Amino acid sequence: MFDPVKFGGMIARLRKRADMTQSELGDRLGVTRQAVSKYEVGTSFPDLSMVASIAEVFGVSVDELIAAGDPSDGERRILGNLARGEESEADNMEDVENLAPLLRPSTLERISDKLLAQGVDITKIVELSKYLDDAGTADMIRNATFDSLDGKTETELMEHLIPLLDEKSKTALFGKVLEGELDWHYLKAMMPYITYLGSQIESAYVEGVFPREVVEWLNEANRAEWQRWYEDIEN
Repeated sequence: MFDPVKFGGMIARLRKRADMTQSELGDRLGVTRQAVSKYEVGTSFPDLSMVASIAEVFGVSVDELIAAGDPSDGERRILGNLARGEESEADNMEDVENLAPLLRPSTLERISDKLLAQGVDITKIVELSKYLDDAGTADMIRNATFDSLDGKTETELMEHLIPLLDEKSKTALFGKVLEGELDWHYLKAMMPYITYLGSQIESAYVEGVFPREVVEWLNEANRAEWQRWYEDIEN
């Protein structure tokens, strides 16, 4: 697994070996001394377009510099290709997860394209949604698979995932229920975060998508909401 701390330690060693200050290195790279300091201690990772510049400054190869971070074979290939301005894609979701904090959302989505087409385990999306943009998260949800989860785990996952999503992503998730890939009971976790859900549920019931039990639950939920509203007014 790629370690930014080990990678940063390599930059620090190369800089000291070259008898160069952090400010001097920053000037060569077009960044501040503070940025170089964060690279060296591993609290920040340079933009991948800068990795080739760092390698050039110290007369080492891009691959040698990246190898200092102890990456997996897949991570080494992805980072190396991107640092050289070449297109790359991931072969497994583990590499994507490990590299996600280091990559721009657009880059992360590009390297994940092949995996998206194969379907992404829903458990991965909660973590990756922190790094993907809204469109990327929606794409992952549309291609997500739910086979590996039991009901309890999936409900808990929904409760953590839905507050992070934009409207497009929520719509994609609701589509999974309409298609029958997700049980309708997960609507209970979605309801507080999707304003149009009530009318959509009623329409789907009329079209025969949902059983009557869904509408009965919705009516009960609406009655409970009105009761809470009335009690708040009274108090």
